[in-house]
Amino acid sequence: MAASRPVFRRFVGAVVAGVALAATSGCTVPVDAVAGVSVTVDGRLLGVMMICGHHIDGATLYVESDDADKSVTVGSWTAARPHKAGLVIWPLDSPAAGWTTTQALAPLTAGTTYSLYGWTKDNSWSAGNVSFTRADLDRLAPGKVLYDDFSDDGDEFTAVAPLTRFKATACRGM
Repeated sequence: MAASRPVFRRFVGAVVAGVALAATSGCTVPVDAVAGVSVTVDGRLLGVMMICGHHIDGATLYVESDDADKSVTVGSWTAARPHKAGLVIWPLDSPAAGWTTTQALAPLTAGTTYSLYGWTKDNSWSAGNVSFTRADLDRLAPGKVLYDDFSDDGDEFTAVAPLTRFKATACRGM
């Protein structure tokens, strides 16, 4: 029974994140993927997504606003076909195989908080978002992923982990 307690706490944390995302987006879309960001050796921004069981059709990078209707999209990508369960990585600043840039990435500015999340065309599933600033990216090394995670107590925190750890642990509790 004790071994299931962290799983339960992770589940509760995922539910809390899903509720928070739904509250800010005005709808209730279940979360079944984890979005993250990484960088290449030359500092280019990468989208990273661990899809846990269903599919994701695209991703959007936006600047949050207190008024959800006033959030500003700074980049958007649509998958050529739905990405199924597993790890997906793509460059956010240039064309990528399997992705169509539906809105080219705008330059990121210092002091602005950005959020990346994944979505489905029919709003059946989404990826929990990750929030970051340019300063966060400046501290990020290639092979590391910045994403939102949950402690065993269900508290959300921003994690930076090797890609292998992200891949192995991002879907726990979903």
